[in-house]
Amino acid sequence: MDKVKFFKKILKNGMTVLFEQRKNSGVVSVAFAVRHGGIHEDESEKGISHFIEHMLYKGTKNRTAKQISEDIEKNGGILNGFTEEEITAFWCKMPSRHLDIALDVLSDMILNPVFDENEMNKERLVIFEEMKMRHDVPSIYVTDKIQGLLYSGNLGYDLIGTEKSMNSINREKMQTKFKKVYGSQNLLLCVVGDCEFKPLCEFCEKNFKRSGFKIPESKIILRNEQKIERRNGIDQANLIFAYHAPQALTKQSYVAQVLSCLMVGGMSSRLFQEIREKRNLAYAVKGGYNGAKRYGYNSIFVGTTADKIEIVKRLITEEFAKLKNLDENELNQVKEQLIGNSKISREDSQGQMLDLLYNEIWGDAKKSYEYEKNIEKVKLLNVKNLAKFNKYSFIALIPEINKKKEEE
Repeated sequence: MDKVKFFKKILKNGMTVLFEQRKNSGVVSVAFAVRHGGIHEDESEKGISHFIEHMLYKGTKNRTAKQISEDIEKNGGILNGFTEEEITAFWCKMPSRHLDIALDVLSDMILNPVFDENEMNKERLVIFEEMKMRHDVPSIYVTDKIQGLLYSGNLGYDLIGTEKSMNSINREKMQTKFKKVYGSQNLLLCVVGDCEFKPLCEFCEKNFKRSGFKIPESKIILRNEQKIERRNGIDQANLIFAYHAPQALTKQSYVAQVLSCLMVGGMSSRLFQEIREKRNLAYAVKGGYNGAKRYGYNSIFVGTTADKIEIVKRLITEEFAKLKNLDENELNQVKEQLIGNSKISREDSQGQMLDLLYNEIWGDAKKSYEYEKNIEKVKLLNVKNLAKFNKYSFIALIPEINKKKEEE
């Protein structure tokens, strides 16, 4: 922590700049992000944040879509973006000698999008294909749907939207939303790598005029529901078991991460050992903590056979009950696992760039550097208490029973 050179500044235009210096690495990871995502959308406009993300890659007043990708990739970089509930981001990773190109291209996408109507209509079709992909892959489908069984309101709708909501988004609606959301007061620049802080601030002060307003927070409405769906053409049952957990950056959020790691953190985890290794009921047994600024939940995914769903569910609940006998030795092992995994992830400038962004969205980027300390502080009793939840949500997508085959 003491050796890390981290800088943060809120500029006069309201923009936040985050920077971690890594001298002599020869690489920079650069991201522009906005404090807006799926949680800020109601049902009628669901998917608009994700749609805007796609469209910012489709051309600016200065560059075609091809030129955007070429300027990054032909200079040795990689380019991508993502939309989540509380953030939309546009990032690249490239040789540090081309930092000026990274800043120019990414800022051009945000400052000068054209939202060409023909391109918009074509990209809408691309997103429809993405919807089909997410629907047709059972593991992705249940992962998307579990959140709607944990929350009502904005969090309960699929982030990608529906065909109806996507078809309702025209150029005017997109431009209006973009102008409201993508003001400097809601924007962040995060850079990790081999460069200097001052030029980053100067770039943002020069190119971004003060604009925008504070994005209102959506209401979080908790629920717990269980659902089983059947589908033709699949052979495996895919299920997710999930329960509410504390929001990110709270003391209890680190307890939730320890608990999740205990249960599904790799091949040595309790549920992997019980469900796969001991009973051979599944190939995939995994999950994790899903934390955000104002909500959080832990999830467990298992791929099994349809007739073993209730057995798997029972094994999950029984394994949580067994945590009353958890000891300090196992707790310390899991803490070491989480701390080590964090170090590995943050060794890559891209991983650290994302970690800083998330922590800033959740409250304060500096918390990124307190992760190890906060995991070490987790107490045995707190883990045992969090494991005593009595409400959970559950979804399973299982093969449709073929009656003709049964009769044969």
